[in-house]
Amino acid sequence: MASRALAVIVLAAGMGTRMKSTLPKVMHPLAGRPMIRHLMDTVHSLSPDRVVVVVGPDMDSVGAAVAPVPTVVQTQRLGTGHAVAQARAALGEFDGDVIVLYGDTPLITAETLQRLLAERRGPRDPAVVVLGFKPDKASQYGRLVVGAEGLKAIVEYRDATREQRENPLCNSGVMALDGRRMWSLIDRIDPTTNSKGEYYLTDAVALARADGCCCCFVEGEQIELLGVNSRSEQAVAEAVIQRKLRDAAMEGGATLINPESVWFSWDTKIGQDVVIWPHVVFGPGVTIGNRVEIRGFCHFEGCTVADGATLGPYARLRPGAQIGVSAHIGNFVEIKAATVEAGAKVNHLTYIGDARIGAGANVGAGTITCNYDGFSKSFTDIGAGAFIGSNSALVAPVKIGDGAIVGAGSVITREVAPGALAVARGLQADMPGWADNFRDQQRGKKG
Repeated sequence: MASRALAVIVLAAGMGTRMKSTLPKVMHPLAGRPMIRHLMDTVHSLSPDRVVVVVGPDMDSVGAAVAPVPTVVQTQRLGTGHAVAQARAALGEFDGDVIVLYGDTPLITAETLQRLLAERRGPRDPAVVVLGFKPDKASQYGRLVVGAEGLKAIVEYRDATREQRENPLCNSGVMALDGRRMWSLIDRIDPTTNSKGEYYLTDAVALARADGCCCCFVEGEQIELLGVNSRSEQAVAEAVIQRKLRDAAMEGGATLINPESVWFSWDTKIGQDVVIWPHVVFGPGVTIGNRVEIRGFCHFEGCTVADGATLGPYARLRPGAQIGVSAHIGNFVEIKAATVEAGAKVNHLTYIGDARIGAGANVGAGTITCNYDGFSKSFTDIGAGAFIGSNSALVAPVKIGDGAIVGAGSVITREVAPGALAVARGLQADMPGWADNFRDQQRGKKG
């Protein structure tokens, strides 16, 4: 049975009213991407033959997030059994094993799903295998009723007796079913047997048992089965993912001075012997080389940092920033869509946008590249070994040649030749005694 085909149905039609948002619940982000993308990566790691995602009306964003996986629409939200039934048109009479997952349960691991699948494919040949768990607060969860022969039934909390509610083994909602028997079970779910009048997928267990089939359960970890239904639960899930990402970075050879204050995105790549000081945030699309030091309170997104660079504190790297080997980016420096080549220094209070800073160049404090004229962006090219004096404005498009020097306080609007000095500021005028005379006049007015 181990060679049987595998299909996965992901239920993602929930409106998420408790999130208080116009965004579909499964599109709320964790570690920089929609929570359903985390689940879909886990699904794909199982190498399933078929995958179908059930969405609600007007959830085009969910379809785009899971593409190219096909979606089907549950136009009426009549329960989990009804949601699974919507997948029939896409899945057909599937002769294999089917796992049912939930788009708002993003932390479940492939290892847990493999255990669920192994039980389904085991010698008992169960029609249904349910993933159970024992939460700290069982409250509203449905309960698994078990006996010597396996899983007997699932009872929803509102339909459970007092004795059944005292049972700590709860239903996560995740199931593995025998595809040969699944549609027969789904077709016979009766919404009139429960207080909500919905088609409960959980009724498949009792129906299978009535057919004389075996049903089983596998116990999972509570934290994996967290359903994200509110902003507070989203924060809990974020904390779990961040802890895993921090551990992975440290296991890969990075030092995190205060791990709890560093925030990663799902795709952050960190090299070896990297030192990350407190309060650093990595947005999506960041790659950090080896032996990089990132000082406190930096924010990076969509950028690449080469080996040996030093960044921060309070540095911001925006999309398109490429920092070269052993370059220095200092405090309150912002880099956007620009390349800072090997050994270059941009150390203080500076904005570099749409530019190239050549190898070994030095950009003084307060310098800005004036890259936007209100209509379009233009490029600034600073050559290797150039020196840009403090508080300079480089009005793009403009080129500073290799080894050139720009005097402090200059506004540069034309090309500066290699090795040249460019100074563009008003001439200084000194008036001896003027300040003393001015003060005397002011004092006389007050007297």
